[in-house]
Amino acid sequence: MPQILVDHSAELDFDRTALAAEVHQAITEVIDTTVADCKTLFRPAGGHRVGDGTSGEAAVLVEVKILAGRSAEQRAELTARVLAALRARIAGPAAIGVQVTELDRDTYRFVHHPGH
Repeated sequence: MPQILVDHSAELDFDRTALAAEVHQAITEVIDTTVADCKTLFRPAGGHRVGDGTSGEAAVLVEVKILAGRSAEQRAELTARVLAALRARIAGPAAIGVQVTELDRDTYRFVHHPGH
């Protein structure tokens, strides 16, 4: 169920595999889910701008989508862990944002589509 969307400056060099593994593990420690249920998409952005563009910072924006019903404390803990994982893996200057959002339990659906 958890969906992790990582939008980042295309030129940013970091270990995506290790980041996803750490974030997936953190999610299982904070909410009731499994690593197998976690899905991460890395989406390099062709262009970005931080502030007036003079800082030279890359940009990384992460949204972690989880089913509704978790406490504010759980969501804040998850935000802190994802932010720490990003800071540990990004060597250069970067503007980093992390948001945990909730998926509506009544309308969210997910399937493993076997193809045709």
